[in-house]
Amino acid sequence: MTDPILRLEAISKRFDHVVTADRLSLSVARGEFFTFLGPSGSGKSTILRIVAGLERPDDGHIFIEGEDVSGVPPWHRNLGMVFQHYAIFPHMTVAQNVAYGLKARHLPRERISARVEGLLKMVGLAGMGAKSAVLLSGGEQQRVALARALAPSPKLLLLDEPLSALDEKIRREMQNELKQIQRQTGTTFLYVTHDQEEALTMSDRIAVLSEGICVQCDTPERLFTHPRTRFVGRFFRGCNVLDAHLVAVEDATARLRLAGGELTVEREVAGTLRAGPVGLAIRSEHLLIAPREADAEVRLSGTMLDVIYRGTNVDHVVVLADGQSLVATSTRREGVVAGQPVTLGVARRHVVLLED
Repeated sequence: MTDPILRLEAISKRFDHVVTADRLSLSVARGEFFTFLGPSGSGKSTILRIVAGLERPDDGHIFIEGEDVSGVPPWHRNLGMVFQHYAIFPHMTVAQNVAYGLKARHLPRERISARVEGLLKMVGLAGMGAKSAVLLSGGEQQRVALARALAPSPKLLLLDEPLSALDEKIRREMQNELKQIQRQTGTTFLYVTHDQEEALTMSDRIAVLSEGICVQCDTPERLFTHPRTRFVGRFFRGCNVLDAHLVAVEDATARLRLAGGELTVEREVAGTLRAGPVGLAIRSEHLLIAPREADAEVRLSGTMLDVIYRGTNVDHVVVLADGQSLVATSTRREGVVAGQPVTLGVARRHVVLLED
């Protein structure tokens, strides 16, 4: 990556016995929508606060536009921040909220008015500048907070779970709007969420965190279809993670034993592989039930345990001979019932060998 706008170098942070950043290093490109994704306690919000200057790292350095800002206070970093609970000023109008940071920079009144009007139009609040901010809905208040944070043209916009307090319908609408606003402004977004769908929908790249460690940093498509570890595979809904035994390794393939049978998969794991226990990941939508021979290079036999209707999809839960269960998802019921023997098939390229 040439000329990243943000670079974290071996960042470490500990609170008592809890490690929230463990020698974390990564770079964010200018204009990128970059997301930290992970469960509660994974360290994602702490890392955002370290970038903002609200927390000091125990070790490591933060570079913004090539400058080491590790000891620079928050108010000198020229960063914007949007929080989960809006934090708008209740005694001000919508326009006054958005103009707050601009007035602090002593800009001419005409420039401030033009900037506020343009931002309110961009976030869908045109004509609402004179309205009291406390009379707005939750989604509208979050739009005000976003416009206020963007007003001073920050180098980075940091967003800490900004949509988690909204109901599902508004949250989905705001996901689309946030991505459009990010593209329109060209501002680099550094986003924190525990919601996998939110991360996949908006991000250019995602860093999956676990106990302060970046387990995998990749594009949404790559994370979803090719998880690197069991943790990443299990974090994304619809991914089957299975235990297998590695028998032999070739240059581009690996031969495995699973549920009493043998299968060959493509090898993408770097480094040395040794015979022994290994993890596999297979997306549920990639599994075919009773496939034709030509449609499935890898075949697994088991017993149908349950069929679960989920509206647009149907989950078929199958238990293998070794007791492991997995889910095959299709758009319709496949004519099999609980207790019936069944064969599952999948293309070799969709079986992902995990590294742990």
